[in-house]
Formats: sequence, structure tokens, C-alpha cells
Amino acid sequence: MTTNPDMQTLMNRYGIVGRNEALREALATAVLVAPTDLSVLIQGESGVGKEVIPRVIHDYSKRRGKTYIAINCGSIPEGTIDSELFGHEKGSFTSAIGEHEGYFGTADGGTLFLDEVGELPMSTQARLLRVLETGEYLRVGSSMPRKTNARIVAATNVDIPNAIKQGRFREDLYYRLCTINIKIPPLRDRQGDAVLLFKKFALDTAQRYNIPEPIRLTSEAEAVVNSYKWPGNIRQLRNITEQLSILSQSRNITPEMLAKHGITPNSEADTGIATIEGSNKSSTQHDYEQEIKILAHAVFELRSEVQELKQKLHGGEAWHDAQTGTTMPVPINTQKGTPPIAHTYRSLHEGRNTHPLDVDIPTAEEIIDDETLNIGDMEKRNILLALQRNHYRRKLAAEELGISERTLYRKIKAYGIDE
Repeated sequence: MTTNPDMQTLMNRYGIVGRNEALREALATAVLVAPTDLSVLIQGESGVGKEVIPRVIHDYSKRRGKTYIAINCGSIPEGTIDSELFGHEKGSFTSAIGEHEGYFGTADGGTLFLDEVGELPMSTQARLLRVLETGEYLRVGSSMPRKTNARIVAATNVDIPNAIKQGRFREDLYYRLCTINIKIPPLRDRQGDAVLLFKKFALDTAQRYNIPEPIRLTSEAEAVVNSYKWPGNIRQLRNITEQLSILSQSRNITPEMLAKHGITPNSEADTGIATIEGSNKSSTQHDYEQEIKILAHAVFELRSEVQELKQKLHGGEAWHDAQTGTTMPVPINTQKGTPPIAHTYRSLHEGRNTHPLDVDIPTAEEIIDDETLNIGDMEKRNILLALQRNHYRRKLAAEELGISERTLYRKIKAYGIDE
């Protein structure tokens, strides 16, 4: 068994920088629990570096010579996640042309890190609970139990107790995973660590790309970096440092240069543990309400452009927004003799001081019925705008759109959006 290392030696080994006491406590707990086979749940916001803890646990355990596998549960489509985790038999579904071992089989004797475990479907949660309690699992399409001795370490940025109340996460699984709970502090709570991390990332980038001189912060810029809330945590800081290292002509980074990347001392951004939307819904049901909200939001973002074009083609009436004081063209659909969505809202709220975004969300039939709108293009554009506004941080973009990070990932792949 490996002896407990000095804390600074441990941090140097894994490239961890910082003086925060909560971070050091998390690392110390990881080393203490490593020799056991207890399941561990790591909690923290997206981008705080949760992936380091399971690596520490594996490396300082008796399993260190065995397989270590890290999986992002949120990036695996719901229809294939059981097959990926537990394997499948030949012919168990259309594309199952051969047997598949699955991660639990491959990681037998080693460590399996389940990142974003809060995104698992309810049916998969039940399978995972059985593995944790009995060490047994079933391949997809098989009735023969298999044994695994994989040690489970899980991580999530989801508020699990809230998800349990909403019926989106099993309470028994939570307590089974949370035998040991390790919490990673967000970067905004690690006073002074942001500047230290900036210097490390600047040096790493210069070495990686053969840049003669790494960038450095002026004293005023250091104050900005320390006061900024960093909603994307360490991941966001690394991305900003790399961008500045490559794009900046000057090697001295000023507050003005940081501001061009949205880093200002008074910046306010949503932070905290993500919540799972919805309540008491089965994970097998598709959340059409959220989908329609995205589409409706996209409709209103494009309304000016679309209706201006319609006005030129067909003519029509004007709609006055009492809240903003603007007048917008709202043509009638001449082919069907019925008003499009925006006009429907106007007629429903005639005489009211109501902004169109404050009224009820239209039904799917109302959206689909307007043949002049390309819903797919609007949804793609709305997702792309949300990603751009949130500096391509999927978690924040998904929260803005009102969908889960898994759903957003699936749509990014489906639309071929380049992140």
C-alpha cells in the first residue's frame, strides 16, 4: 500500500495549484479513502476539476495496477447507455452484430469513474444500484448475471437532493453512492487561486505551442481576475488564458484586454449546482414542453426578420408593442387565411399591455401549422446563440435554454454544431 504523500507533493504530481483549505481537505479525504472499497460521490460545479479526485483515489489504492476508466454519463445517448455500461449480447438489438463487454466488465478489478451521474436515466439508475449492492449486472439481452469487482467513483454538478424531490434521481442510489462525499469548491471561493492558475496555464500554453514568452497579468488585471466570479470555473479560466496566449500581441495582459473576453470586475453570472428541471416525470417521457419553449423562444428572436420579409411579400397590418413602444409588421398568412403565431398572440391579448414573451407558450400544432417558418433552423440558431452567449459552456447554455445538458449535447451532435 502506498504511504500517504505530503500534500504539496500530491498537488505537484497532479498539476494542482492553489492554497484553498477546502480543496486541500478534499485531496486529503481522497487519499484516506483510497485504500478502501467504499463508493465515493464527488460534488461540485461544472469545470472545478472533479476528474482529478477519482484519479487520486485509484492511484493511491490497491487497484492502481488495474484498469481505470472515466465515463461522462451525460455524453452517452439514452438509448445506448445501458449497452455501453453493462454490455450486450449478440443480436440483442438491430446493430448488435457481436458481443460487447461494457465498461463494468472491462473495469473488473479496477476503478470506474462515472462523471455526471445525475444525468443517468431512471432505468439505468436501477441497474447501477444493483451493481453497487450485489456486484452483479445483466448485459442487455441476457438473463445470465455477471459479476464485477469494479470500484465505483461518481461525480455530479446536479443538486441531487432537489432531483430526488422532483422524481428524477433515486434516493436509495444517492445514499449508496454517497458513502463518502467529497465536495470541490468553486473557483470564486478560492481567494487568490485564480491568479496562480492563470500563471500556470500561461506557462503551460507557452511550452505547448513554443511561444517564446508566456503572457503575464498587470497588477490591475490581477485584481480583475481575482474579483471575477468565474461561472465556468477552472475550465473557463484555462480557455481564456489559452486564447490570450495565442491572440494577444502584447505579453502584458491589461484589464481592457480581459474585458474583450467578458472578464470584468463587476461581471455577474449565474453560478451554483445545476438543478434538473421538471417534477415527477418519468425519464422515459420526452419533455415536449421544454422543446416547445426553445422553439417559441427561437420564433420570437427571428420574428422581426421573418415578418419583415413577409410584409414585403404579402403586405399586412402592424402590431404595436405597448411595453417597448415599437411597431412591428404582422402579416396574415394569405395561403391559409389564418394569422401566424405572433399575430395569434396579438389577437388573444387585444387591448392588454402585454409583451409577447410574457404570454403563454404556443402549442406544437400552432408552431408546426405556420409553414413559412423552418423550425429546425430556428432551433439550431437558438442553440448556437445560447452557446455563444455562454462562451460554449454547455451547462450554462442548457440552463438558459431550459433543457438538460444531455439533451443539449444530443442536439449539438444532431445539428452538427461545431463547438
